[in-house]
Parts: sequence; structure tokens; C-alpha cells
Amino acid sequence: MADGSASLELNFFMKKTQCIKDIGAGDEVRDVFLISAASQQQAKNGPFWRLELKDATGSLEARIWSPASQQYSDIGVGILAEVEGRADSYRDQIQVNVNRLRLLTDEEQLTADLSAFLPASTRPAPEMLEELEALCRAEFTHKAWRTFALTALADADIRPRLLAATAAKAVHHAWVGGLLEHTLSVATLCLSFCDHYPELDRQTLLAGAIFHDFGKIWELSGGLANDYTDEGRLMGHIQIGLEKLEPFLKKSKLEPELILHFKHLVLSHHGQYEYGSPRLPQTAEAFALHYADNLDAKITQSRTLFKETEEGAWSPYQKTLERALYLPRRSPVREKPAQETSRNAASKAEALRDIQCSLL
Repeated sequence: MADGSASLELNFFMKKTQCIKDIGAGDEVRDVFLISAASQQQAKNGPFWRLELKDATGSLEARIWSPASQQYSDIGVGILAEVEGRADSYRDQIQVNVNRLRLLTDEEQLTADLSAFLPASTRPAPEMLEELEALCRAEFTHKAWRTFALTALADADIRPRLLAATAAKAVHHAWVGGLLEHTLSVATLCLSFCDHYPELDRQTLLAGAIFHDFGKIWELSGGLANDYTDEGRLMGHIQIGLEKLEPFLKKSKLEPELILHFKHLVLSHHGQYEYGSPRLPQTAEAFALHYADNLDAKITQSRTLFKETEEGAWSPYQKTLERALYLPRRSPVREKPAQETSRNAASKAEALRDIQCSLL
């Protein structure tokens, strides 16, 4: 396939400098973008390529018109490309007319920072994983649970995939580091439930929270294309996760009853058969995990919809929720004057001294 590389001498792909959100009509375009869609179509003057260019800030349409389009027998999706062209306005939308395009080699794509081309968590993934491991060391007082969790998270084949994994293809946490962000949030919610309902098995519930979506590491391909794998389509993340965790469970020396309960938490966390749950929740911990998982997914979806929206706005209809969402006005928060805050602190300190004196 001819790719125009002979006439395109761009050497800046290692560092992206031009963002889609900043491109306006009349701008010269010269940078690296992800090709997220590509189709060959026919116009009056010959065949042309219709492309969608994408980076972490957004996406826009692009065209390679004839005769330049005939240099490309195939343009794959999920590939990074150096693009040179000009942005124009067409039907009130920005569109790039591509003069030259070069698909990056496999070696060049390995050097790319995915967060420049795909949405990413606001927190660094290594930082979130360290926090998750710290949570394991602090909360798992039963040595077998601690061994199981930390060994699985530290596995050389699993760790790098977990750092980049998304929690979904599109609905919630569908960004680089999204799986860790979702996992940490669900784990924190479950620990809060345990503080409120102390009869819950804190350690088994935490293990279920950490590993309930573990199979998504293999269900989704991740990377630039991020689509469902054959394994993901045929088995689903719940079954995949339990299979991948089985060797770690066997080595952990966990009691059989704890392993059984843990597997039930993973199997039932979707809550309903119609939502792909192999089992309905049948323990208090299973209910807690299901609702923590569901709550985090729904709140995150709402947060994403209204990320840059003024109060009083409605979202478009959301198929997965079967409704549109509304962003209501927030209650005003009165800031306490510094003098009042100081006076309250002094009163509390005086009350504490009185209590201490009464105990002497």
C-alpha cells in the first residue's frame, strides 16, 4: 500500500502538539491523530476516503479527495497517523482536507502516549494502583486474603494490562485507567457500607469489590481500538475473571467457605439475570457489592454527561438508562466567617478541657 511517506517528512510524532479541540476553520493541520473510522466512498470526481480523526480532546471528520485518495488501498481503524492538511468549515462543522497522510509503524505506535489520543483518568493509573495495594495491606487482616489480593495485583502479566484497562467500551469509565478508577471507587463505597453495617464481612466484600470486574482486562482489547475480544464476546468478563483468578485462589490458602462466598460476589454483582448476572445476590455482601457497583457506574455516567454543562440542562436521551438526565441547581453553601470558625474552635477546645478535667 502506498502511504505517501516519501513526500511526508514529519518527525514530531513522539510529542503531540496540536489538539482537536483547538482546531478551527482556516487552521493548518500538522500532527498525529488516531484514525477511529475510515471508509472509501465515491464522489463525482472519483473515490475519496472519509475519516474520523480523534485525540483525547475530541474528534473531527477528514477527507482525502481524489486523486490523492487513490494512493491508499486500505486505511485501518485504530491506527495512529501523521496528518497534514487544512481545516475548513462545512455545514457548520470543522472538516480537515488531508493533503498527506502516513500511518505510523508498529514500532512507532508502541512509543505513543495513549493518554494523548484517548480519554484518560484524571489520576495517574500507577498512583491508583498503589492506593489499592495500600488498601489491601491495611484492610486484609486475614493473611490469606492479603496474599491473594497482592499476589494477583502484582503479577507481571496482569499489572501492565490493569494499569491501562478501561472499565467499559462506552458507558462508564471508558477511558485509560478507568478500570482502576472504578475499582477503587467501588472498594471505597463497600468499606463505607461496612462502617454503617458492621455485620458485613468487611474482608470478603472488599475482595469482591477489588476483583468484581477483573475479567475486563481480557474482555476488552484496550489500546487505541478498544473493542471486545473474541474471549470477551464468547465468555464475558465475569467468567473470564474467575478463571484468571483461580490459580491465585488455590495458592492463597483461603478457607473453602470464603472462596465460595467470594465467587458468589463476583457472579452476582450485576444484580439481575437480564443484566447478564449468572446469579442473583443471595448474601448481604452480594447486595452491597451490586449496589456499590451500580451506584458508581450511574454517578460517573451522570458526571461525564454534565462535565461542561450549566445547571438547569437536560442530557440527550440515554439508551442505557432509558431516560434523559437533568442537572439541577445546587443548594447554596454559606461560607462561615473566619471569626465564627475561630470562635467555634475555641468553644470546642474549652469543652474538651472541661471533659478532661472531669475525668481527673
